Amino acid sequence: MDKKIIGRREKISILDLELYDLDAKVDTGADSNALHCDDIFIDNENNVHFMLLDEVHEAYYRKKIVMPLHSVKKVRSSNGQTQERPSIKVSVLFMGKKYKTIISLTNRADMKYPMLIGRKFLSGKFLVDVEKEYLSLEQ
Repeated sequence: MDKKIIGRREKISILDLELYDLDAKVDTGADSNALHCDDIFIDNENNVHFMLLDEVHEAYYRKKIVMPLHSVKKVRSSNGQTQERPSIKVSVLFMGKKYKTIISLTNRADMKYPMLIGRKFLSGKFLVDVEKEYLSLEQ
């Protein structure tokens, strides 16, 4: 299978959340994908509730969402701290193609991009050219 070349920053759409053209940082150091949100909690029916915090896209800012919980796992963040994060399974549109993927939910308030694309998603499908950005816009 030919691997597509992507840049260090790309646009991604999370179809199940109706989030389109989110700015995402491609991070080969991160194991999994992460989405910036707040007010995250799991109810008794195994649903995860969260509020989106992408200020760049006003339609999504402070939008409340409920999704089935995929799993909760321990994740070591970039500052070295371990935290438990809930995750959801969603369909995304990336580089002109639809994929199923898992996204962990976390408050990324100190980060510049609302979405992080990790190596589990990238593996076997993409190569990252760190000199390029937004190659997805050329699709």
